[in-house]
Amino acid sequence: MALTAAVSSLPTVADTLAGLLHGDLSFHKADAVNGAHSLHPFPAKFPPQLPALFVENLTAPGDMVLDPMMGSGTTLLEAARLGRKAIGCDIDPLSLIVAGAKLSPLSPVQMIQTGFDILSAAKGALAGGEQKLSEDLQRRYDSETKAFIDYWFLPHTQLELLALLREIEKIPNAKTRRFFVMVFSSVIITKSAGVSLARDLSHTRPHRVLDKKPLSAFSEFTKRLAQCAAHGKHLNNRGGAKLKHAPAQNTKLPDAVADLIVTSPPYANNAIDYMRAHKFSLAWLGHPIKELSSLRAKYIGHDSARGNSPGTLAVPLPPECETTLGKLSKLSTQKAAALNRYFCEMRNVSAEMRRLLKPDGACVIVVASSVLCGVDVQTHKCLAAIGESVGFYLAGIGVRHINRDRRMMPARWDKKSHTQIEERMHDEYIIGLVKT
Repeated sequence: MALTAAVSSLPTVADTLAGLLHGDLSFHKADAVNGAHSLHPFPAKFPPQLPALFVENLTAPGDMVLDPMMGSGTTLLEAARLGRKAIGCDIDPLSLIVAGAKLSPLSPVQMIQTGFDILSAAKGALAGGEQKLSEDLQRRYDSETKAFIDYWFLPHTQLELLALLREIEKIPNAKTRRFFVMVFSSVIITKSAGVSLARDLSHTRPHRVLDKKPLSAFSEFTKRLAQCAAHGKHLNNRGGAKLKHAPAQNTKLPDAVADLIVTSPPYANNAIDYMRAHKFSLAWLGHPIKELSSLRAKYIGHDSARGNSPGTLAVPLPPECETTLGKLSKLSTQKAAALNRYFCEMRNVSAEMRRLLKPDGACVIVVASSVLCGVDVQTHKCLAAIGESVGFYLAGIGVRHINRDRRMMPARWDKKSHTQIEERMHDEYIIGLVKT
């Protein structure tokens, strides 16, 4: 199909999308309508107003919204709030827990009643059986995972956490159990002090502080429970949301299933290492450290050229990508190889997203650029070119200025030292594509 013919067949979708991309996409003064987004810390989430803008303007109630790299489920939650159907995919176990819990229709009364039953039973178990809890700790975890737990958690904290976890595991209803697993995880992965010896855990840059005084897991569970209950009215699945454990390159969903895709892929070259934080909870939840390390190597954007995520093959890349790779390869063949892997992965993701969209469906991709060895890799331009190479029409690229006071980023605010990641993550780009 000629480009002019393709454009003329999409006047409404392409023009509407282009108009949205030229509007204010920063949302610095806006507050989230849905407080459920804050139930569990998650780094580099985009503001809920962003997916809501595109859902409201590019779909109708009952339409299907897809996020094949759903993270904490921001797109899905907004789609459900606005009465749309939604599907989310991810291979991160914690993403599936957090997004699923946010979409579970628990009432505040049920949260409080069940939560305090868990807390009361856990306190009783600890008061009457420290030895049994200690023996269970040794049985549950392999030596590598137990060594990880011992390194980051004090002995008494370990007993409190295990006491809580054992009571949560007894909950018969799967949705209710998943919700309290999320609460349990939020006690560990926190924005502030937390129950571990780690600082900067929610920023994916954990470091051990021996003189830190961890908080009580019981008291933190109580606080998180109260916060969840306060936002309980926002937990809903009105539009109908489904979650799928699947890689974005190969979702195994039917063709033309979605009216709209809104997603944010990981940063290139592992700029934000989600697993470094997520394993603090996942290790407790029965995922061995060795298994998590293997899974991390499959994530899109991993900083190694080896261990490609599922469905990744060497694929032809557009000139924009090849030019960037050529510049970088002169400075670091290792980083160039990892970036090449990222572009190849995203080419396969883009082809999969096009397959999943209905004709005239829009695909919105939120990305930030990266600076590698002093080279700005222009991620947004490269991914836009990749989108065009698989058959999308590029409606435009919008710019969003990140409010670093409100968004969880791996950054420090002291004036003496600034990391490379702090120097570059001030803007995001919103790529708007339409299936021709």
